[in-house]
Amino acid sequence: MKPIEYLQPQLPAILQDLEAIVTLEAPSHDLPGLAKVADWIAAQFGPLGSLEREETPNGPLLRVRIPGAGKKVLVLCHFDTVHPVGAFAVPWKIEGDRAYGPGIYDMKGNIVQLLWALRTNRALGLGLPTLELLFTPDEEVGSMASRAAIEAGALRNDLVLVLEAPMGNGDLKVARKGVGQYRLTAHGKPAHQGVEPEKGINAIVELAHQVLKVVALQDWEQGTTLGPNVIKGGTTSNVVAATAWVEIDLRVWTMAEAERVEKALKALEPVLPGATLSVEGGLNRPPMEPSPASLELFEMARRIGAELGLQLGPGRVGGGSDGNFTAALGVPTLDGLGLFGEAAHQLSENVYIPQIPARTALLCGILQELSQ
Repeated sequence: MKPIEYLQPQLPAILQDLEAIVTLEAPSHDLPGLAKVADWIAAQFGPLGSLEREETPNGPLLRVRIPGAGKKVLVLCHFDTVHPVGAFAVPWKIEGDRAYGPGIYDMKGNIVQLLWALRTNRALGLGLPTLELLFTPDEEVGSMASRAAIEAGALRNDLVLVLEAPMGNGDLKVARKGVGQYRLTAHGKPAHQGVEPEKGINAIVELAHQVLKVVALQDWEQGTTLGPNVIKGGTTSNVVAATAWVEIDLRVWTMAEAERVEKALKALEPVLPGATLSVEGGLNRPPMEPSPASLELFEMARRIGAELGLQLGPGRVGGGSDGNFTAALGVPTLDGLGLFGEAAHQLSENVYIPQIPARTALLCGILQELSQ
């Protein structure tokens, strides 16, 4: 029996598992909610291998090791979501051919997909590679407590599979932009705006000059963008502003571009006499640049998908994931292997039910081939 044939009649049971994990609401930093989801994951995956649980400041981190053959594979999943508790009036519902709920697409549903891929391969006697499953609680807020474990896991293994959602058209993800966060601060000098404004140095005016310089660092052809999207400064309207700052979001496809922009930001010179500048921050996720080995992984997935009726392309996306960390270490990484759906981070977030068996069977086939 093929995995897809096994999975089709299991769809009601898969949906029950989806409901169970999605209704355990777990926004980032909600430690009680995250603990409940971690308990559910431990109960489901623990019997499949050896379970380790580490408590971090951002919530529990779970690792499940499953013995196998062939390649050594790290599988990355996160179970925190962006939705505050109660954001969905109904945390689980099925309408038509879609299932809705907080984090179902990004990416609790994909944890269930992994669970059923493992169950299916075992039930059918199909091979599994040597697996290290890592479930993290803080991907949506930068993976600060998980990054060391992610990178160490990548270096222990031959390759990495990331169960983030696929592209909007169903393609897998072979490239992601790196993400940087910077704060540029202008320092001036306060003075009374009505009595002696000439004695002041207006930091807001200085920052206005600098924002235009920041935007000029963009390179649309290279896909490099800088967003000066939050700005604050001054105290009251009758005092010359002594300080002002802007937060800058950087997105780049390559480390070379990241290095160019950061060097330029740190080299900015003030325009107003007496003003000074300071720059803080840096890359919080390096770019996920495709390598020949990661593209080979994609071609394997594309071939397996075609046998299931899935036409998969090599997608590139501006948002980051934990796959950015592993790819930057030179470990072959394939992302976007989760369930097909839409509206990540929105109150209409959903997965497309008819494609759940095929997407799960795709993962079954990849795991089986990696075991050989």
